[in-house]
Amino acid sequence: MISKMNKLTALIYHKDYKEFLLKLRAAGVLHVELNNKGAVESKQLQQMFADYNRYSRLVKTLERYAPEQKDVAASACGVSEIANRVDEIFATSDKMRQTLMAVEKEISILEPWGDFDISLLDALKNEGYYINLYSTTLRAFDNAWCEKYNAVIIKQVSTRVYFVTVTSADVVEVDVDAELVRIPSRSLSALKSEAERLQVELKLLEEQLASYANEKLPAIRAAIVELQHNMEFSRLELNGERLSDDKLVLLQGWVPQEEKDSLNDMLSKEPVYYEFSEPQPGDDVPIRFKNNAFFRLFEPICELYMLPKYNELDLTPFFAPFYMIFFGLCLGDMGYGLVISIAALAVILSGKLKGMRGYVNLALTLGLSTIACGSLTGSFFGFSVYDCGLPFVEWWRDNLSLAYVDPETGVQNDTNSTLFNLSFILGGIQIAFAMILKMVNQTIQLGFKYALSTVGWLILLLSAVVMFFMPSVNVTLLYILMGIGAVGIFLLNSPGKNIFMNIGLGLWDTYNMATGLLGDMLSYMRLFALGLSGGVLAMVFNQLATGMSPDVPVVGTIVTVLIFVVGHCINMFMNVLGAFVHPIRLTFVEFFKNAGYEGGGTAYKPFKK
Repeated sequence: MISKMNKLTALIYHKDYKEFLLKLRAAGVLHVELNNKGAVESKQLQQMFADYNRYSRLVKTLERYAPEQKDVAASACGVSEIANRVDEIFATSDKMRQTLMAVEKEISILEPWGDFDISLLDALKNEGYYINLYSTTLRAFDNAWCEKYNAVIIKQVSTRVYFVTVTSADVVEVDVDAELVRIPSRSLSALKSEAERLQVELKLLEEQLASYANEKLPAIRAAIVELQHNMEFSRLELNGERLSDDKLVLLQGWVPQEEKDSLNDMLSKEPVYYEFSEPQPGDDVPIRFKNNAFFRLFEPICELYMLPKYNELDLTPFFAPFYMIFFGLCLGDMGYGLVISIAALAVILSGKLKGMRGYVNLALTLGLSTIACGSLTGSFFGFSVYDCGLPFVEWWRDNLSLAYVDPETGVQNDTNSTLFNLSFILGGIQIAFAMILKMVNQTIQLGFKYALSTVGWLILLLSAVVMFFMPSVNVTLLYILMGIGAVGIFLLNSPGKNIFMNIGLGLWDTYNMATGLLGDMLSYMRLFALGLSGGVLAMVFNQLATGMSPDVPVVGTIVTVLIFVVGHCINMFMNVLGAFVHPIRLTFVEFFKNAGYEGGGTAYKPFKK
């Protein structure tokens, strides 16, 4: 269901506007209409937005240094100084890392040559001897260089040769097919000492960041929350429409009907003019769901598509049972359902939900549905529980499952064929139910005369189904009903238009219905296909686990368990994903389309801290 809304229109004296907004925020029930006037030009709001982005990035960065940090109550005071200090640490750290990379590069250059005093090369140069360092491949090294340039091999690493040449001033150029090595300004030992010093300082900076993360993250998070409140408040402060030479401010918003009295009590004590009114056609009324605890679990699924409009039916209570059954049929294994249910229960009992209670409860519900649907076929991790021979299991198979045994012939039925038929039956039921909802929706929004075409299709399709499956029923009566349905389809489909236009629209609607309905019904085959594929893969992994294990006692058991666990984990992951997605597809495409669902509503977000 959708909560009923009332529109609030208030006129406030401009000097009282800020104080009024503070009291309105304390009430926390009004969804304020925003027009964004003045928000873009506000330098204060832009600065708050910049700070918000800066602090958010800071939190993500510091969380790497304190992944186990817990949220505690903290003050947002001094966060700007904290951010500046952390930025300084990061700037210093980045500069040190760049320096360390340069030093490590010079170390890699000097390592093949060993540790020597660089100043000795300059001393030799002053005496007229020039030392050059080269590297080349062993094949490219020419022994003639030893006599011509006094080349001496210093080190050989694999096929790489490192050598030096010693020449006098009369040698103008050393012509060798080798790579000249740039000699660093410091010795290898000095470079390694510098690298160690930088690493120690970087570690100290890392420790400072870890300390800030442990001590200051709560304050930064508190500052982010405070900025969110202040930005929202500033937007509303700039949002009010100024009237009477800016002396009055017009504020409009929406309040749920059940919260109207409390807001009215607050407003009656304020020096403002206000009035409540009912929504009018064209109003963008915010949507707040009002469902019981069970249907509330499926609201996030509806929100994945879009929220309904205010004058539409909330389809959540109507697709929730179907989605639960479809998920169970797609997964279709009691063992997988048991794993999901136990995992969800473990999370619930741990108390570490952190705002995820609705999703965990949904997982528990879908796990239980999978156990129930899996009991129809008797599949438990790919094994058939109906083969165990227990009396209760046999009674369940014969009376409550799809794998019953014919009492006359003693032959077990074809479970796959029964599951195939069940998928089509469920699809037909959901589509017919969707058309009934479409009729109700059209009646609520436009009036019953606009739903006559949908009523005609319902009568026609239901009569055809009865005629096909129950040929003994009075055929004349069915023909009369089908004729009544045809009148609604071809003559009463568009009130106010001429008869020829109605007939043309009826023919077009017939074409769409004939092609679309067949495609919609075929889409429900995926319930059977996914359940069958998951069961087949489970049996394959069971056969692999028993067939590929060696005869060595302990090793064989380990291999069997390993293949069984890994195989079923892979199969469960793929099938849970399919069981989640494909019922959503059936809901959003087949069900919503046949229910005439439009959507496009705005979420109810009250102005509050």
